Amino acid sequence: MLTTIALYCAVGAVAGVLAGLLGVGGGLVIVPMLVFCFNLQGFNPETIMHLALGTSMASIIFTSVSSFMAHHRRKAVDWSIVRGVVLGILVGTYGGSIIAANLSSSFLKGFFVVFLYYVSFQMFTGKKPKPSRTLPGKIGLFCVGAVIGVVSSLVGIGGGTLSVPFMIWGNVPVHMAIGTSAAIGFPIAIAGTVGYIVNGLGTPGLPEYSLGYVYFPALVGIVAVSMFTAPLGVRLAHSLPVDRLKRVFALLLFLVGTRMLISLL
Repeated sequence: MLTTIALYCAVGAVAGVLAGLLGVGGGLVIVPMLVFCFNLQGFNPETIMHLALGTSMASIIFTSVSSFMAHHRRKAVDWSIVRGVVLGILVGTYGGSIIAANLSSSFLKGFFVVFLYYVSFQMFTGKKPKPSRTLPGKIGLFCVGAVIGVVSSLVGIGGGTLSVPFMIWGNVPVHMAIGTSAAIGFPIAIAGTVGYIVNGLGTPGLPEYSLGYVYFPALVGIVAVSMFTAPLGVRLAHSLPVDRLKRVFALLLFLVGTRMLISLL
């Protein structure tokens, strides 16, 4: 068990540094690393992707709090937007976990690969939407929140890669969009974690120390270390060529996605 915890501490260390250095959501790093670790441990292939997604969601609960509080102190969270999308976020994310529970691990892995390719392209090109519109009203924000929630649940992320471009498109300043996205990540993580626990209860073949689709040894190791290494990544961001590193990381995501795709063939 100590070796297992050490392995997941290493995952948390890498995820924390990359999140702080490049501003990427932890789930993009955590999910594929968990899939690799769960395969090493010989877990049931039919539940590996579900466990990776559920555990990633649970880890975001802890990391999102410190993130959005830091942005809030800098007055970089638009709480009116959060209130506008939160119901859609909760419904969509929980609904996404129900959908995921009824999909095969192979399908979820394929969906994650497509999403990795999308993020890789976005990061490599540095393309951002033009702030050409205004944000929609209550019904529109509910619908947008629901879509962000469903996709986030299916790929185990806090939604930043979707919510930030949407808010920039809606004429929200970049720093405010990032801070608001951090706050939106918290209800995504809560609804996703509850959903993956509830919909995973009683599933045959789950490993010991798991509750539904959340595997606690991995969760403890990731959270314990990533919260300490994320500030290190932030400090490195001020001394390293981040734009160049983002392109390198985009290529890494592309390779990780391709490796996962090959494993499906």
